[in-house]
Amino acid sequence: MHSFSEQCLEMARTMLAHNLTSIQPEGTILPVEGELSRPDEPGHAALALGEYYRATSATTLKGYDLVDLTARCITAQMFTEPAAENGLAYASLGLLCFGPSKERNLVWERLVDETRARIDKQLLHRSDYDNHWQAFNVAKAVARFSFGLSKKDETSRLIERMVERINDTSSTGFFDDAAPGIGGNFSLYGVMTYVFIRSSLQLHANSGVRDRKLPTLRTYAEKYIKMMPDLVRGDGLGWAFGRYSGAYGQMHCISLILQGLRDGWIAEDQKPKYFDILRRLFLFFYQTYLDQEHGFLDMRDNERTANPHHTTRIANFDAARFLCQWSRLAKTVQMPAAPIKPEPVRTNPTGRFVIFDKSNRKEQGLFLYRDPSSGIHAQIPLVSSGKVPSADTLPFPHCPGVFDWPCNVYAPIMLPELTFGDDTVTIPAYYGKNCVTGLGLRNSFYFRYEQPELITKDEELTKNLGSVKVQWNFAGPSISCEFAYTVKQQVTLTKFRYMLAIAAPHSRYRVAGSLALGEQAHRCTVQKDDFQASWQETEVVSDDSRYCTNYGKIHYLQHLVRDHPLIMRPGNVYRLIVNFEPDVARIEE
Repeated sequence: MHSFSEQCLEMARTMLAHNLTSIQPEGTILPVEGELSRPDEPGHAALALGEYYRATSATTLKGYDLVDLTARCITAQMFTEPAAENGLAYASLGLLCFGPSKERNLVWERLVDETRARIDKQLLHRSDYDNHWQAFNVAKAVARFSFGLSKKDETSRLIERMVERINDTSSTGFFDDAAPGIGGNFSLYGVMTYVFIRSSLQLHANSGVRDRKLPTLRTYAEKYIKMMPDLVRGDGLGWAFGRYSGAYGQMHCISLILQGLRDGWIAEDQKPKYFDILRRLFLFFYQTYLDQEHGFLDMRDNERTANPHHTTRIANFDAARFLCQWSRLAKTVQMPAAPIKPEPVRTNPTGRFVIFDKSNRKEQGLFLYRDPSSGIHAQIPLVSSGKVPSADTLPFPHCPGVFDWPCNVYAPIMLPELTFGDDTVTIPAYYGKNCVTGLGLRNSFYFRYEQPELITKDEELTKNLGSVKVQWNFAGPSISCEFAYTVKQQVTLTKFRYMLAIAAPHSRYRVAGSLALGEQAHRCTVQKDDFQASWQETEVVSDDSRYCTNYGKIHYLQHLVRDHPLIMRPGNVYRLIVNFEPDVARIEE
C-alpha cells in the first residue's frame, strides 16, 4: 500500500504545481479560460496546500513558498463579501493543517493583525443548516475552538443536531441534503458530509472529542460503506447518479473507504473485498479524469462536462487535497500479507433495493442491478432532485456507456413525460409508494412502485389528476419497463414524450474493459403503447455542447412523441411497455 501512497503523493505534487500559478498576489484564484471563478475557491486552495504540508512537511514546491500562498488564500477568503461559508470552512481547516494552535502555526505567523481579527470575526459567526452545509459549520467550530477563539467547543452539539435531522428525514439513517421540493434529496453530498466531518475531527485540538464522536459518525457512514460492493461497477465506476457525480463520485467513495479502513469500520474478513473495490475506484479515477501527460484533472472538454459548481480550479485543488489525504491514510492501513485477490466473479444476476426513507408520505431509495454475463450494472435512484430538474436524478437505469443521459439537462430519458393543459408536465420520478423488489421467473428481478398522485417535473404534486404504477424487470441483459396510468376524471393529455440518448465513450479518457454500446445500440421495442406515439426522426446533437455526459459525448437523441391531444377517461388504464436488449460492447485499448 506504500506504493499507492507514493503514487498519490506524486500525483498531488504534479497537480498542485500546475495550479499554483492560478493563485494571484491578493490570494484570489484565476479561472481557466471559459469559466468564472467562485467565491469559495481560495478556501479550497488553502486546504489543498495545507493537506500537502501535512503529507510532506514541505513548505516549498517548484520554487513557490506554500506558507505564503496559503496565507494569501486565507486572507482573500476571509475578506470575501458576502462571506462564502463553505470557503471559510475550507480555509480554516487549511490553516489548522499548519499547526494545532496559534502559537505553533506557520501560516498564522505570516498573517497581519487585520486578517487575524477578521478570522476571529468570521469564525465566531454562528449559523445553522439542515443540509450538507452543516459539515462546514462543524469545520468552523473545530477551528474556532482549536485556535482558542472560543472557550466553548460546539463541535459535538453541531454533530448531534445534524444526526437528529438525519433521523427526522430518513427512516433508515441516510443523509437527506434538504432542499426545496418533495424532500428526500439523497445524493453524493451525503458521502461528502461524512468524509469532510471526519477530516475536520482529525484536526481537532482535543482528540477526546474525536474519540467520542467517531461512534456516532460510524453509525451513519457505515451505511454508505456497506453500499459500495453493490454500487461500484466492475470497471471501477462509483457513484453514477445525481448532479454531483463524475470525478467526485470517485473521490468521495475512495475517501470514505480509506477512512473506514483506517478507523476499523470494516471487518477484517471484509478488507480484501474493499481493497479490491478501492483499487478499481482509483483506477477508474486515474484513467478517466487525469491528464497523464501533464498531470492535472480534466473534467470538461468538447466531449464531456461536469456540474457548473465544480469549476476546473476547484476540482484540481480538491483532487490534490484528496490525493494527499489518501497518501497519509494508505500508510496507516494494514495490507494483508498475501497479494489481494479479487472476489470470485459472480455468475448470477443480483438485484437490491437500498431504502433511503419509508414513511406514510413517501418512499425513496436506490435499486442496484448487476448482470455479470453482460457487465450491465445499473443504478435506479428514486429520490428528489431538490427542485432542480435534470436527467441526472431521474429513476431510470443509470449505466454510463449503455444507458446514458445528458448531465445538467432535463430530459425524460427512458421515462414517459405527460403534459396536461399548458404547463402541467408530469413524470414518474422523485417519490414512490409501496416500493417492492423481488425475484421473478428464471432468476429475474423486478422493481416496482406506485405514485398515488402524479408529480410534475418541478416536484409539485397534482391533486386529483391521476396515478401511475411503474415496474422495471431485469432478466440477464434484458430490461423492460411498464408504466400504467389512470386518471381520476376526464382530462386532456396535450403531449406525450419519451426519450433515449445514445452516447460514445470519451476518445481519450477511458478505462479498458468499460461498457459501450455496439452497432445495434439499445435494441429497443415498444411492446404496448396506449398513447399511440410515434418515433421521430433521430436528432443528431454531436455539435451541441449541452448534450454531454460526465464520461463522453451524446451524439443522438431518439424521441417517442404524441404531439396532438388525447382524451384520457377514468376507468381506463393507459399502458406503455418498452423492452431493451442492449448490444453491450467492451472498450478496447
